[in-house]
Amino acid sequence: MPLALLALAVSAFGIGTTEFVMMGLLPNVADDLGTSVPTAGYLVSAYAIGVVLGAPLLTALGSRIPRKRMLLLLMSLFILGNAASAFAPGFGWLVAGRLIAGLPHGAFFGVGAVVAARLVPEDRQARAVATMFLGLTVANIVGVPAATMLGQHLGWRATFVVVAVIGLVALTALARLIPQIPVAEHQDVRHELRALRNRQVILGLLTAVFGFAGVFAVYSYLSSITTESMGFGESSVTLVLALFGIGMTFGALAAGPLTDRALRPTLFGSLGALTVVLLLFPLTVHVKWLALVMVVLLGAVGFMTTTPLQMLVMRKAKDAPTLASASNHSAFNLANAGGAWLGGAAISAGWGWTSPAPVGAALAVVGLGIAVTATLLDRDRTPSRVVAGRTGETDAVADRQADRPTVRSARGE
Repeated sequence: MPLALLALAVSAFGIGTTEFVMMGLLPNVADDLGTSVPTAGYLVSAYAIGVVLGAPLLTALGSRIPRKRMLLLLMSLFILGNAASAFAPGFGWLVAGRLIAGLPHGAFFGVGAVVAARLVPEDRQARAVATMFLGLTVANIVGVPAATMLGQHLGWRATFVVVAVIGLVALTALARLIPQIPVAEHQDVRHELRALRNRQVILGLLTAVFGFAGVFAVYSYLSSITTESMGFGESSVTLVLALFGIGMTFGALAAGPLTDRALRPTLFGSLGALTVVLLLFPLTVHVKWLALVMVVLLGAVGFMTTTPLQMLVMRKAKDAPTLASASNHSAFNLANAGGAWLGGAAISAGWGWTSPAPVGAALAVVGLGIAVTATLLDRDRTPSRVVAGRTGETDAVADRQADRPTVRSARGE
């Protein structure tokens, strides 16, 4: 794998850390700024709103900017948002800092996924994208617990200072390791927006919204489930969250080669497995060792859906995959918000702490149904690839035309 993928993975590590660390720092922020924990929860929403708004907006505005420069600009905005959060004089300024930090999230992963796919031969594109996302999963194992502990001992502001420093390291790595990749001459905002009218792209985004919502219906309340249903103490919450992150990493590692071999079956299999795990989760939660195994499995099968969904929208968007890829992260964040809301509604209705699991299973079934419908409606079953052409963002090439098609990498242009 090219070293450039390491720069993308380091960037993903920083982005993943700042996205999820706020959930563990809410009590500290609330105490320091004199507000309540529920009010401090708006800081999580502010980041999500930044992702949803920034992914399509920044990607469209940057459609004519060379890919490497675009990545550097987005990482610079990420650093700015985290620095603003670290030195925010009040709660309102912190909300603004979180919003700014979230703006480049989706656009970075959208552009980064296209760049990753263009760095390698066709038969390794999904693995390259999964390698970038590996930084996001490692953030949940190492970055989030370490940053949470740092914030608890040195203050929450120290956490965002460290994340900003990680951003600077990522910026340096991107500048040194990412090759120059030109933008197509025909590439503009209207060209990118037309890609979103593709029925297969829309169905892919809807699959992400419903399918991934099943994961966050449970993950959003995993801390409370750990103490209220599994019977663990509060000191074990960090361990359980880390196990979920380990599962995510296993899922990311498996998703790459599986997606390269068979994209749609990998998507169907991961959503089907997610449904089964969520249905079994309430039945196993009272047996501690089995509950921990299920947490790992939930992270694995849940995150295994991300790579095939990312590759699907990139390929179906054909010669304008960047905006579609970025919009996929808006879809994932809508899934986060929707899954958390529906899981919370089930708990508020008095159905118990494990009730988000069957709600998540229902959402996963809807996502699987949309994915199957998309396959049945797909008139163009010819696999396509994302490679570095001299004038275009992508080349749609029929795999069946040659046993070993020639692939031009961005480094060899």
